[in-house]
Amino acid sequence: MNTTALRAPLGTDTGTGARTALLDWGGAALYLLAAGLLLSAGPGDSGLLQATVLLLAVSLLAGLVRRRPQAALAMTVLAGTLVAFSAGDQGPDRLLVYLPVDFVLGAVVAGRPRREAVAAGSAVAVVQVLAAGLLAPGPLLTSAGLVAVLALGTSCMAGLLVRQRRVHAVELRAKAVSEAVTAERLRIARELHDMVAHSIGVIAIQAGVGGRVIGTRPEEARSALDAIERTSREALAGLRRTLVALRRAEPGEEDGGVPTVPAPGVAGLDALAASLRGSGVGVEVRWTGEPRRLPPDIDLSVYRIVQEALTNVVRHAGGSARARVTVDFREREVHVEVVDDGRGAAVRPGGAGFGITGMYERVSLLQGRFSAGPRPEGGFRVAAELPLPAGSTEVPR
Repeated sequence: MNTTALRAPLGTDTGTGARTALLDWGGAALYLLAAGLLLSAGPGDSGLLQATVLLLAVSLLAGLVRRRPQAALAMTVLAGTLVAFSAGDQGPDRLLVYLPVDFVLGAVVAGRPRREAVAAGSAVAVVQVLAAGLLAPGPLLTSAGLVAVLALGTSCMAGLLVRQRRVHAVELRAKAVSEAVTAERLRIARELHDMVAHSIGVIAIQAGVGGRVIGTRPEEARSALDAIERTSREALAGLRRTLVALRRAEPGEEDGGVPTVPAPGVAGLDALAASLRGSGVGVEVRWTGEPRRLPPDIDLSVYRIVQEALTNVVRHAGGSARARVTVDFREREVHVEVVDDGRGAAVRPGGAGFGITGMYERVSLLQGRFSAGPRPEGGFRVAAELPLPAGSTEVPR
């Protein structure tokens, strides 16, 4: 029988929780001590001085405000009320001792659920309005009550603004994560489609050739079977590489000894063309310009674009078609063109097929230009221009 050890989440062990609680309630005790000293102070202390002392002392409640804001609010309301009613200063300034209450109320509005925030704001409003009615002299009652309401409203508005900023930040993070997941899903879909579609297309063509000549030309049938085996192994290696990359929890994690091969690039275009010649499609690869070592993402994209274009030639252009691949290394970009003389059909990105759409997406992600369509003289043309980043054009291949 297997047993699994249960571990507490990081930062929630008993020792850390006890120390945090000790600091929170220790700060609360010091705050109450400061309020008690104000209660025992002489009658000469002004309300402004008492409010200043309580505002400075409210910093001792920082931990309690963060983790138990309701308790911190109740403590400040109690301390402020006791100090206000016991103050020697009989003027309206003694109502300033409720400023720490408004400060903590803003934290409650910012961090607690709406129902709790409304209940806390209503309770504080009732206490402050009653205190203003009991403590402010008759002629100053209206002004004192108005100041109390404005201070309360200001703290609530500040808390609401902080809450909205937090909600907006959470929404932005969630949107960024969703977009990243979508982009990665599309990248994997493009990679699997380009790899599997090409391999399956070649296998289908070679299997058809082998089936037609197995009785009359066994050597040619054996050659077709060899091509099927080679293509299948290449497809399995590519799938294994993709699955290993997906299963890794971290970039540096070991892959469990599963053999992988490097990602394909422009260096493999000649081998790609050679693998298709046995399918009855003649492929010619031309290199122009000064060859350069391309960045990995551009290198892979060039290969996949050519691979998908040649796969479409095998599928749609007919068995006797010829294709020409041109890779032109220019000063600031690399230009790729694949043309054939078969039976091309107009296809637009976003149509029913995934091949043209995948090529278009690859080029768009690299800020390049892409075009695909039938040629006036017959056949089909696929062209892509991929800009090279600064510094990559001078690295010899």
